[in-house]
Amino acid sequence: MKDKIIWLAASLLALAAGCRSPGPISPFKQEIDTLENEKAVLARQVELEKAQNDQLKDQIKVLAGVKPNVKFSDLYSLKQLSIGGRTGFYDKDKNGKPEQLLVYFQPIDDQGDALKAVGSVDVELWDLGKKPQQARLYQWHIAPEELKKLWFSTIFIANYRLCFDVGETVGSLKDPLTVKVVFTDYLTGKVFNEEVTIKP
Repeated sequence: MKDKIIWLAASLLALAAGCRSPGPISPFKQEIDTLENEKAVLARQVELEKAQNDQLKDQIKVLAGVKPNVKFSDLYSLKQLSIGGRTGFYDKDKNGKPEQLLVYFQPIDDQGDALKAVGSVDVELWDLGKKPQQARLYQWHIAPEELKKLWFSTIFIANYRLCFDVGETVGSLKDPLTVKVVFTDYLTGKVFNEEVTIKP
């Protein structure tokens, strides 16, 4: 009988011990987890830096293969500016009075190909039939960071496409107007000018 009581008491103690909720996480365990996470982040950073380093090595190999006597002008040569034939006025609301000026232009290289060159552009609209102080009707400036967003390309043609508001000024004019485009190439510093005459 005594043995049964001892066995029962031992069983109850073991059951009570098994039902206890786990205690708080050890501070050492938390520190280990934190260190493991930091180790994973550092390992990822090392991988990224290694990939960047490999890319730089490849670029150095390419540049090392370029002959010393090769000039920048031999690799990049912008020759002229071409204003597209679709440049003209646009009647957006179809009321017979154009409100916008659309300008299409291409920087052309020495091979005769259109090039998405980096630079700024200045556009002016002139009425050359007026007195000199009144002849320039509008002027606009587009910086390089904005111009690069205006490249328009299809399967037939690639060029910059600019759109400017001209209000009702053009609609009341009957004489031909002149559009002047000045492109400043930021890689060479060269400035290219071109103009075209259009009817309002």
